[in-house]
Amino acid sequence: MHTHPESRFPVTAFVPKPFLKWVGGKGRIVDEIVPRLPAGRRLIEPFVGGASIFLASDFEQYLLGDSNPHLIDLYAAIVNRPDELIARTLPYFTEEYRSKERYLEVRRVFNQTSDQLERSAQFLYLNRFGFNGLCRYNQSGKFNVPYGKPARVPRLPVERLIAFREKAVRATFVAGDFISVMQQAVPGDVVYCDPPYLGKDAKTGSFTGYGPLGFGFDRQQELAAMARALAARGIPVLISNHDCELARNLYEGAELFQFEAQRSISAKASQRGTALELLACFASSQVRDKLEPK
Repeated sequence: MHTHPESRFPVTAFVPKPFLKWVGGKGRIVDEIVPRLPAGRRLIEPFVGGASIFLASDFEQYLLGDSNPHLIDLYAAIVNRPDELIARTLPYFTEEYRSKERYLEVRRVFNQTSDQLERSAQFLYLNRFGFNGLCRYNQSGKFNVPYGKPARVPRLPVERLIAFREKAVRATFVAGDFISVMQQAVPGDVVYCDPPYLGKDAKTGSFTGYGPLGFGFDRQQELAAMARALAARGIPVLISNHDCELARNLYEGAELFQFEAQRSISAKASQRGTALELLACFASSQVRDKLEPK
């Protein structure tokens, strides 16, 4: 077990901020994760989420995937139709839409519309006006995050959208399961995985609303097996999770790093605080040799 080793690779000097609020987002701990990413030409993220690691790292290319098609559609809209997206989104970021009634109305339409650009604008609104940056779906695949009761109208982060687009010229976005994304890895790639976290005492995911099917322990096992398979081919894989006995057993044989991270999902501020985070690095012996500090 290692705690706070010397940085192998620096966080990029200017780090654009994510424009989405995202549960489990790594914005506060990029300086713990990015320096531990092995060197490579392309970074692959099968659980890109709010994209903090993408924004804070500096690879030649990126393959950014997520099983949430609404998220990937939004990222594609920022890259391909930024002006139209901003124009569609601005009307939602007004006092008129700062109410539970309007929020529920937008959420209902979001769950029915087939207009991808309008849905992307609504996704941004639901993210900023919904509870605590949650992105949750019921078993029918319907977005069901409750109204967040913002004290004032959130500001549409146009500057962050533009910064994201500028960085995304190096990225390819794909909607799909993590297995299909990781199967695209080739030597020279580095893979960073930020899956829904394990529960601390049971074989369950902490965040069961990840998608209509959830993310159970069997999926955690699949991810660990895929990481080992890629490492055997010389493709290093770094995985984030809670520091718990289940995770340590699951990642047996990997190089483990531990540090504290802030938790902020609880509705009660008194129940928020720090928790131990675990990073597991799966890499072949040749890659490990290159990573050893000089």
